[in-house]
Amino acid sequence: MKFRKVHGAGNDFVLLAGSPEDLRKDWSGTARTLCSRRTGIGADGFVVSALLDDAPDVIGVACINADGSVATMCGNALRCVARCAAEDYALRDMTLVMSGVKHKALVRDTQVEVTAEVGAVDLRLFEAVWNGRPFWFDSAHTGTEHVVAVVENVDAVDAAAFGRLVRHHPQLAPIGSNVNFIQTTGPSELKIRTYERGVEAETLSCGSGAVAAVVIARHRGLVGKDEVTVHNESGTPLTVRPHWDRPARTYWVGGPVTHVFEGATA
Repeated sequence: MKFRKVHGAGNDFVLLAGSPEDLRKDWSGTARTLCSRRTGIGADGFVVSALLDDAPDVIGVACINADGSVATMCGNALRCVARCAAEDYALRDMTLVMSGVKHKALVRDTQVEVTAEVGAVDLRLFEAVWNGRPFWFDSAHTGTEHVVAVVENVDAVDAAAFGRLVRHHPQLAPIGSNVNFIQTTGPSELKIRTYERGVEAETLSCGSGAVAAVVIARHRGLVGKDEVTVHNESGTPLTVRPHWDRPARTYWVGGPVTHVFEGATA
């Protein structure tokens, strides 16, 4: 099996360009094997993409997390697929379909933007205590479940341990949620740390988490209505801006995509 290793602002994936039939296969075991940091290639997820038969600029995408679970939305995985499609098929403006949802993608050299659809938002969903301090968590559905806590200093947060605790909070049962900690650093800037469900660890970057962070920050009046720069643990920020036609429902998330290497497995 030939593959690419690609990362979007530090969120890394093993990518397989396959057929439409490959999108329907069970790749959970493959994902667990290949994504293992010590015994495999190492990645946050395994992604399969395929040109769909009905249109040359529509690409189907399946994303499987490192633990073998299926991701319904992964902004950085979509961005990585779009960058590879630009290389393979000379596409710059395309539609990506993940879990039945259509996402637009724009590729400008190494910079790639994709759309994320925003669903329910629930402020002050629950409170969690860490080291004796209470933190309120808001929720925003950006194609997948996210909760967000606004903190004074994200660098002082034990994002891995606290995130793991909140990810399994009873209020989020039965499937849990991705967990984000954000800090406002300016009228159009945020810092973020994300614990990702399915990876079961803090990741360097999360596209859908960046969108959730901006949505919550806007609801709380912490940032303006234009483009927001979201600084993450990779040191390579993502940008989030509202879609001009659907500013309350659809956001663009963008940033660089890096092709790391190609290879093959037995």
